[in-house]
Amino acid sequence: MVREVDRAEIRRWRRRGFYSETVLVKLLEKNGYNAVRVPVSNPSLSPLPDVIARKDLHVYAFEVKNAKYYAYFPRRQVDKLFRFLDELVPIPSQYKHAILAAHLGKKWIFKQVDWKKWQKNKLPAKDRIIKRDRGNFKLKK
Repeated sequence: MVREVDRAEIRRWRRRGFYSETVLVKLLEKNGYNAVRVPVSNPSLSPLPDVIARKDLHVYAFEVKNAKYYAYFPRRQVDKLFRFLDELVPIPSQYKHAILAAHLGKKWIFKQVDWKKWQKNKLPAKDRIIKRDRGNFKLKK
């Protein structure tokens, strides 16, 4: 039996994710990307990212988290980004990018995950972004 308080908390949690994904799409578009939020990406088993973007020949798959100080990305979610890019985007891998995006208050931190880690099955159990991190991916190039 799910209490009403639990339902309200779940709704709040999902709304935060929706908000961050929508803000990221606007931020990407402002920086010259074509971007779209994938509305069914939440906890499904399908290999779909939260946000898909394209700029020139490059395609980006984003997993988005909204947090205060740190964001965790389980291996399953990172794997979904690579599966999406590998199975559904028919271009060479040098043009495909799996990006972890942490929305920490007003600050965004982006971390690109290396293809070689995924190909060698070396993804960590959890990837983490902390508010003091710098990230390794910048929207502006």
